[in-house]
Amino acid sequence: MFLASKLLVFLTQPLAWAAGLLLVALVLLGRAGAGGRRWGLRTLGLALFVLLIQGWEPLPDALLRQLEDPYSHTPSAQEVQSYHGVVVLGGALEPSHVWEGRSQVALNDSAERMIVPLRLLRQNPALQLLFTGGEGDLLSRGLSEAARAQLLYESLGLPRDRLLVEDRSRNTYENAALGARVPGVDPSKRWLLVTSAWHMRRSMATFEKVGWNVTPYAVDFSTGSHTPWSTYSLVRGGRKWVVLLHEWLGLLAYRLAGQA
Repeated sequence: MFLASKLLVFLTQPLAWAAGLLLVALVLLGRAGAGGRRWGLRTLGLALFVLLIQGWEPLPDALLRQLEDPYSHTPSAQEVQSYHGVVVLGGALEPSHVWEGRSQVALNDSAERMIVPLRLLRQNPALQLLFTGGEGDLLSRGLSEAARAQLLYESLGLPRDRLLVEDRSRNTYENAALGARVPGVDPSKRWLLVTSAWHMRRSMATFEKVGWNVTPYAVDFSTGSHTPWSTYSLVRGGRKWVVLLHEWLGLLAYRLAGQA
């Protein structure tokens, strides 16, 4: 499952689609005959359309809201007091090679996954924090994400006896399955599940399938209530399409495999 997800990464990369279409267009344009050139020009036009539409952000934002809006509400401060702990999913730290040779921790655009739980723990001294995440890169041999998370949390003053880590999982299903086996973890107790809002639907389905008693606590929202029609960025728009397609494909794959 893990290897297949890495091999299918092309399906979540619209920029790669455009590059593939451009390659096909060049081959067709190089063929003799008017028919080949005609189809080459059509393919070239499709490649340019796929490339340019990625930057128009209202479209991916409208689709991402379908993933994020159901999780806009989070438990109140009073409700949080009744929980046993917080499960934090990996994905907010830069790869291990970025950390090598540096004296500082490195967070990515999903940093809220790491920071928001600290506020919850400060407000509720009885809460435990379980971080689950090994190494999602296919060929990485550096520090696991859990080891990097431990360095971050210890540098921010989180007591070691409140931190539990799972360092072998490589995807969301393994986060749930292996996290449930960590000594000191009882998945039948009430846990808050912290991950990016766009990732919450798949995470909740997976954790509940494994048998966790979890409540969503979504962070790292990528959309607001609306997006101005004039908003355009190939960088931001491209990233949103990657996130959206990754979640759609992941949810489908997990359901077909009986993991969600």
